[in-house]
Amino acid sequence: MSEPILLGLSGSLRQNATNRRLIREAARLFGAGTFIEADLNLPLYDGDAEEAEGVPAEVQILADQIAGAHAVVISTPEYNKGPSGVLKNALDWVSRTKGNPWADKPVAVMSAAAGRAGGERAQMILRSFMVPFQPRILQGPEIHLADSSNEFDDSGRLRSDRYERTLGQLMEKLRAEAGF
Repeated sequence: MSEPILLGLSGSLRQNATNRRLIREAARLFGAGTFIEADLNLPLYDGDAEEAEGVPAEVQILADQIAGAHAVVISTPEYNKGPSGVLKNALDWVSRTKGNPWADKPVAVMSAAAGRAGGERAQMILRSFMVPFQPRILQGPEIHLADSSNEFDDSGRLRSDRYERTLGQLMEKLRAEAGF
């Protein structure tokens, strides 16, 4: 059997965002043979632009990465009580590609946010956004990383044994769901 390919989607574009750090920690604990960090810096979805120019190449790359991955981890910040526009835009664009790369794909959803709920609302809404795509979203254990800017050390590792243990359990379940 080949080594697992794990795709990570961060709902934050900032290079050192805590959601990026969280998907990198997830990849480390998953033990991916290959970890791909998706680029969600996409043009805003515009039906007129799609009609005139088709699906942008960078959107097709993302759809192909989703289709080619054995499993996907998505981490969202919480902006104004919901997931980021960046993440929603990426989901909208991918829905416009041929086929459904999300169909039956094992997916783990998590969140990292400044607030004390750790992005719980954003994560709940993100899960509802995924329903039309019919992936196999794991139901837990849930990761809501609160006060996220203080939860990583200088090397990008989680400081809390509790968070690391819970994320490890989630990645173990994701790995099993992907057949590894």
